[in-house]
Amino acid sequence: MKKIDDSQAGAAVTESRPVTIAVAGNPNAGKSTLINAIAGARLHVGNWPGVTVERKEASFNHRGRPVTLVDLPGTYSLSPYSHEEVIARDYLIREKPDVIINVVDATNLERNLYLTLQLLELEIPLVLALNIYDEAMDKGLRIDVASLSSLLGAPVVPTVATKKKGTDDLVEATVGLAETSAGRPREPVQYDGDIEEAIGRILAGLEADAPEALEGLPRRWLAIKLIEGDELALMEAGIGPSAPFLQSATRRLKASHGEDLESLMADARYGKAAGLTRETLQKPKQRKQETTEKIDAVVLNRYVGIPIFLIAMWLVFKLTFDISSPFTDWIDGVMTGPLKRQAAAALEAFGAPGWTVSLLTEGVVAGVGFVLAFVPAIFAMMFFITFLEGSGYMARAAFVMDRAMHAIGLHGKSFIPMLLGFGCNVPAIYATRTLENPRDRILTALLIPMTSCGARLPVYVVFTGAFFADSAGTVLWSLYTLGIALAVVMGLIFKKTLFRGEAPLFIMELPPYRLPSLRSLLIHTWEKGKHFLIKAGTYILAVSIFVWFLLNLPWGVTDKKDSYLGRTGQAIAPILAPLGFGTWEASASLIGGVIAKEIVVGTMAEVYAAKDDGDTEKTPPLSEDLREVGVSLIEATRDAAVNVVSTFGIASLSGEEDEGNAGLKQVIVKVFTPLSAYAFMVFVLLYMPCVVVAIAMRQEFGTWKWFGVAFAYQMVLAWGAAFVVYQGGRVMGLV
Repeated sequence: MKKIDDSQAGAAVTESRPVTIAVAGNPNAGKSTLINAIAGARLHVGNWPGVTVERKEASFNHRGRPVTLVDLPGTYSLSPYSHEEVIARDYLIREKPDVIINVVDATNLERNLYLTLQLLELEIPLVLALNIYDEAMDKGLRIDVASLSSLLGAPVVPTVATKKKGTDDLVEATVGLAETSAGRPREPVQYDGDIEEAIGRILAGLEADAPEALEGLPRRWLAIKLIEGDELALMEAGIGPSAPFLQSATRRLKASHGEDLESLMADARYGKAAGLTRETLQKPKQRKQETTEKIDAVVLNRYVGIPIFLIAMWLVFKLTFDISSPFTDWIDGVMTGPLKRQAAAALEAFGAPGWTVSLLTEGVVAGVGFVLAFVPAIFAMMFFITFLEGSGYMARAAFVMDRAMHAIGLHGKSFIPMLLGFGCNVPAIYATRTLENPRDRILTALLIPMTSCGARLPVYVVFTGAFFADSAGTVLWSLYTLGIALAVVMGLIFKKTLFRGEAPLFIMELPPYRLPSLRSLLIHTWEKGKHFLIKAGTYILAVSIFVWFLLNLPWGVTDKKDSYLGRTGQAIAPILAPLGFGTWEASASLIGGVIAKEIVVGTMAEVYAAKDDGDTEKTPPLSEDLREVGVSLIEATRDAAVNVVSTFGIASLSGEEDEGNAGLKQVIVKVFTPLSAYAFMVFVLLYMPCVVVAIAMRQEFGTWKWFGVAFAYQMVLAWGAAFVVYQGGRVMGLV
């Protein structure tokens, strides 16, 4: 066995010591993208401010050393005025990472350096990642990287995170700095003489009168924060604002520069950032109008901005339906055709009792299988929403909606969580944390369930396919637009009742337009869509099995109408009769939607399973089933391609409908009319938030009160809106 001396052992221990790196920067600087490029982590990346709400981590090994990257929320400063700033600041001060990677947008150097100077005040080793460097070069910007590094006293590494350029050099520089900076004080950022004198006086006073305040807090940072009158810093240090040494140190500053010392420090940092930029950045002599500016001149126009947004959303829904519909029909055909027949045949071959065959074919396959048929629609919707996020357009959507949001007592930033609600209402509720005002957070959360989430999409696809196949995209668009319009109406009501007050001002950075990479689109589409698959394999499966039992209990019931679920549906049906769908089957289906809106169609598939005569057909050989599956898949691919072409040709073209999806559609065509079908979709759009949204609201606001408000007003609004649609349509002769 080879002997290892003490120095070798010490080196081995040092080499294996884990390194924690905090990644900080302004919104849209590319922090999360950089972490993905370094560690291969699948962190959410969006192209608007505040997308990183909570601390997220990614881990990897570098030359045998464990490295953890902590993705902090995007902030413009470390002043504790927003939720993101408090999270970032608390982590850096209390957790004390080994190194900070400060991700800076090279195209906006001066603005980003304001945060850099605040990070340097923390006296934590820092590496500057000069990101989006390729765009800076394309714009004719020339940055003297060596001079910037020398002036800051920190390594500076140019990177292009989207192309993984410079990431290896960044990791080497960061881990190397973690090794060499242990125990070595950082050269402090120097300000003018009056400020430096005040910092010195405060540090001397702390050492003499309150040495315990210096334990665990960066000394120089604490002194600067005490000059600014930072309330959180005063509380953390246990020092009152009237402490004699603090009053003495700031008196001269106030006499020379005025009472507002916080603004004095902000001006000092901005001045230093401007000086650094002048010394290291060379701009082109003749500036040409950027592509982003040309597009924004149209997209942000006060007259055409909202119509453009509505057209963009219509195109998203049109493409979603046209691309996914053939594949949805194909999957459903497999589930309700070959898979269902072969599963029944296999169970019967093993001598399984009839109730087991029924549970699998009518409960699992008809319930979960029918929900899974809408995976293509969910993923198509998530793909296009992700594209709009990554391109920078979603930030513009929030901007153009600012005027409308002001009318309901909110601002454009509240529209961002509402846009997230198109994917799922749960993360949208959590995204309200980016709003500074508790009033804004609660009001936005109450309106989010009005935005139609992906879980409602299966209901829309079934009914639009059955009744509105030639105008499916437009019908989908009308439902989503109706949700937004009614959210505005409810916002106006809430503004006059529960949430009186003026809407806050809205200041938001508009990132440049960028074409998202295909890899990024696929990763984040999967991240958003996988939750649908997880739900299908967990509680949607459990609820489908539970619904099967409710449809078959009391045991031996011959008519589903007399089952427990049937009786419950009959009790509710009279309430829904004025809406055009007062059958026990429709009522029972809506009960399942309380858990998750996808379960509405799953329950409906189970309820109507007994009406499907296809189950009594003789089971064909497996080879015939496989041939049927292959042929239908080819037809689905062909129809999807034709539909995409027809969409961009502004023409409506629907392929032949797959036989598999005809089962449920044939039944609902008999029991619904186009008018009652649309009223049913309106009701599904608006009625109570699902249980998971309720839990999210309870976690965010610490009470069930606001979910109770959402439940009450949405149930009333859903009934009223569906009543107006159905009864109004009847008056107009649209039955």
